Amino acid sequence: MKKESKIISNGVMLNAYPDSIGSNLSDTIAMLKMPEFKDVFSLFYVLPTFFNSDLDRGFSIIDYNLNKELVSKEDLKALEELNIMLKFDIVLNHLSVASPQFKDLLKNGEKSKYKDFFINWNTFWEGNGIKNENDIVIPHKEFLDKLFMRKSGLPILKVPFPDGSEKPYWNTFYQNIHYNKITSKDVSEIIPHISQNAELICKKINSAITNNLDLNSLDFEDCNEYKEEILSIVNRKATYLGQMDVNAKSELVWEFYEETLAKVKSFGCKILRLDAFAYLHKEIGQTNFFNKPGTWNYLDRINEIAKKNDLILLPEIHAEYGLNLHNEVAEENYQIYDFFLPGLMIHTLETGNNNALLRWIYEIIEKGYKTVNMLGCHDGIPVLDLKGKEVNGTYNKGLLENEEIETIMNTIMDRGGRVKNLYDPSGKKISYYQINATFFSALGENEQKLLLARAIQMFMPGIPQVWYLDIFAGKNNYAAADKGGSGGHKEINRTTLTNTDIKNGLKSDIVINQLKIMRLRNTLKAFSGDINILNKSSDILSIEWQKKDSWVYLEANLKNYNFSISYLDKGVKHKLVF
Repeated sequence: MKKESKIISNGVMLNAYPDSIGSNLSDTIAMLKMPEFKDVFSLFYVLPTFFNSDLDRGFSIIDYNLNKELVSKEDLKALEELNIMLKFDIVLNHLSVASPQFKDLLKNGEKSKYKDFFINWNTFWEGNGIKNENDIVIPHKEFLDKLFMRKSGLPILKVPFPDGSEKPYWNTFYQNIHYNKITSKDVSEIIPHISQNAELICKKINSAITNNLDLNSLDFEDCNEYKEEILSIVNRKATYLGQMDVNAKSELVWEFYEETLAKVKSFGCKILRLDAFAYLHKEIGQTNFFNKPGTWNYLDRINEIAKKNDLILLPEIHAEYGLNLHNEVAEENYQIYDFFLPGLMIHTLETGNNNALLRWIYEIIEKGYKTVNMLGCHDGIPVLDLKGKEVNGTYNKGLLENEEIETIMNTIMDRGGRVKNLYDPSGKKISYYQINATFFSALGENEQKLLLARAIQMFMPGIPQVWYLDIFAGKNNYAAADKGGSGGHKEINRTTLTNTDIKNGLKSDIVINQLKIMRLRNTLKAFSGDINILNKSSDILSIEWQKKDSWVYLEANLKNYNFSISYLDKGVKHKLVF
């Protein structure tokens, strides 16, 4: 059944954290009020540190109240006065361990109102697996082999409860466990009969913590029979963060969604991105990534809540092109993310060939997709999305061949990018996922390439979303990525710009010319009309938009990256040459 169609401006969308520029959202608003930014943006995708969160740069939500350190009600009023519509995230699949719901579970255990709000791994798999020596149910092989993993190992976090017990909870995405050093007093109080060895035990434990060693591998010699109790002391003193998967079979979860959608509407939300929605439905014997029909049923239900709040949903999904999920979501009349464009853009500019890009543009036009596209973003540059996929014994081609995708990967890696992979349940790497780099660095830090990439993006169908750092030709931030440790690869593309950086950037051609092209896209009537592809040759890209007496035309040389934009506005012809 088709969903109700909603139309929103095809104007340009800024994408940033509340503190990507300066120290809080008011600094970004000050930038948007500068004359150079007049009429450049119609929308603003504010990333979820807008809310209270504690991990994964905002995607581990504590609650959906304003993060008052970064955002004020005055900021929301200022954005409304600038006529800038807002896009937010709801992280459907998980909440932080510091959320009120999980804290209540920790405090009250089985008596908690939220006992079933999250997913106890052992309870979920009961009768469909065997417990190992660590008291964790390992699903039977036929179930385990099907699971789609986002990290190595089982998707769990063992949570220490106040009564001393540990229970595994479903944790698809990030976790961060910090082990604190113990004292001989800690050991003596819990295991008094080995107090004479407490100092030696502490020395071993604390040395292992300092050197980031596996605590389970430690040899406590004469005290090995008490190893489980010793490690429980360490676990009890540990501090941890985690994105805990919610149980969408619980009506309390749906009450929470109802409250949340009403709340984001009150903040001025118009588009709501459904982060990680494809992981929400869980069922034994399924991949637990876009289970069917369960995922569709949940999406229908969340859409009914969205309609009541006049919100447009944007389901976020990363999957191979050959799996055809993008088409399935679009056929239900939802907006879709164009995760294919970043890789296609790099391929097009590096090969000087428009064939693959045009194939995708034609599909968007012919199937009437309502897309939000991007080049850079808060995450990585997608590559898995471009692949083909075998479905029911038939291989569906990707937008690029595997060898072409590998070339993109290697090119970005050679230019300093960092890679993120996918794993099977044993921890073995099964696929690459995305590469983390600024889009400017991915293009070899060539300003003309970046400018042409931005022009092509502005001529693509759909809503163009622009990462703040790309506007200022941001380069890979290796220091930030290294400082972030094992999960810090994304920080390579999240450099905070100071107010001085903004002022200096506005003196450079690459910034001013991007803003000029973006303003044209945001304001010219032709871009709300019809698109025509005027294909002259594989190394020339020619795109025209037209609406009544307004038209705009891009002609780009993909070999030397020179291009021109001609347009008719209010009866006057103009031509920009770059």
